[in-house]
Amino acid sequence: MSKDEIKRIIAARAKIDGLTETGIHGVQVFRATQEIPCVPAVYEPCVVSIVSGSKEVVLDGQRYVYNASQYLCCPMSMPVKAGTPSASSETPLYGALISLDRRVMTALAMEMEHAGSTPAATKESLRAQGVRLAGWDRGFTEALLRLLQLTDNQTDMAVLGEARLRELLYAILKGDAGTLARQAFGSGNAIARSIAHISSNLDVPVSIDDLANRAGMSRAVFHRKFKEATTMAPIQFMKSMRLNNAAMKIAGGMTVNEAALDVGYVSPSQFSREFKRMYGQSPRQWGEAQQVPFGVT
Repeated sequence: MSKDEIKRIIAARAKIDGLTETGIHGVQVFRATQEIPCVPAVYEPCVVSIVSGSKEVVLDGQRYVYNASQYLCCPMSMPVKAGTPSASSETPLYGALISLDRRVMTALAMEMEHAGSTPAATKESLRAQGVRLAGWDRGFTEALLRLLQLTDNQTDMAVLGEARLRELLYAILKGDAGTLARQAFGSGNAIARSIAHISSNLDVPVSIDDLANRAGMSRAVFHRKFKEATTMAPIQFMKSMRLNNAAMKIAGGMTVNEAALDVGYVSPSQFSREFKRMYGQSPRQWGEAQQVPFGVT
């Protein structure tokens, strides 16, 4: 019954396709009423929970399809492809997107470590890379419901919103995706910090040697640990981040040249070659073909 109530709350607020703000910082709800093929996107640290329909995410060739039985946890910025393969006006997709605030998640992860209450890692959780599908356990479901119930009252959101969101983030750290999330936000995670640095510096050159030095590792060790965490080599990851960001900007109306410069390409011809190699279309063709409402994926 809790999921039915969550769906009712989301449907009452998500009146149009795309993302809708709830009034609680970092919490959005969304709706999709048309099938959207997987398109390039960049997921910032977040949890995406579906209460009706299904979504699809592809990371480095690995396909994840999830619905109301699982939520997706992405604790680090990731270049993905995402879509809504079965959404229609008759069977709309409804869900919530929860941003994972680094400050709050780090504090919670460290509190759990100090309290000695960190759940034991399983073999499956240790194999998780980049993103993780997690089952809707009771703690997550009840915390999400309690959070969304606040959106009926401005005063409730102002007074209780931060505490209820913290409760939900704690439930995520305790759940199936907890090991991956704690690895990303726990003390001493040099790879997560490297990814955050790449994500916030797409418009300037970033060398692997510099990243390795920042992480306090040799180049070889950094390369190995980075690939373990993301499935991709650092160079491949940076290129995917730049091109996915550019594709999103072009789909949102930015010109090809502006998008290329915005993600660090100084050579338009190099940008066009690499874009076409990754997506099978030139940037201009890509922009002309996009009919996806910005923010839906």
